[in-house]
Amino acid sequence: MFRTRFRTGHDARARARVAERRAHTDYTGGVYGSMLAASVVAGAGALGSFPRVQLVMLLLLTGVAFWLTHVHAHLFGAHLAQRHLDRRVVLHVCRDEWPIVKAAVPPAVALAVSPLLGMDPQGAAWLALGVAVAGMVGWSAAAARRAGASWGLVAGAAAVNLVIGVLILAFKLAVTH
Repeated sequence: MFRTRFRTGHDARARARVAERRAHTDYTGGVYGSMLAASVVAGAGALGSFPRVQLVMLLLLTGVAFWLTHVHAHLFGAHLAQRHLDRRVVLHVCRDEWPIVKAAVPPAVALAVSPLLGMDPQGAAWLALGVAVAGMVGWSAAAARRAGASWGLVAGAAAVNLVIGVLILAFKLAVTH
């Protein structure tokens, strides 16, 4: 019985920590990561045909590289601000910046499954680009909502990111035609 109470109390504290961490999660990294993914796909797709596996790897590895860059910048900034860098701080920064990597996954999955949909490489690139733009819109709406914005501001944030996404699409069209 003691173990059950202890475990239940421990589980409740763990759930409370996860809920608190989620409440303070900043989704702007997801917006940035989606924009990065859209740019990678637009750039690679503008160069012509490509092996899908290579573009999937490029998307994921670029997301990881930018994640590492953001983590390093935050930790370096904290060091310059004379804050003590311990394991907890490093893990916190790594977790906060992880949406940059997460945002690259849906376009990469779209590329990976595109052969099952009978798509050629150019069609796959457009699908991945559409998924990345949808991610930009979704992440920005989630970030605004999490920040306590009104529904009007949430719609405004989503609309701005949709316009940016359409600009990326237009740039891809301009470069390829």
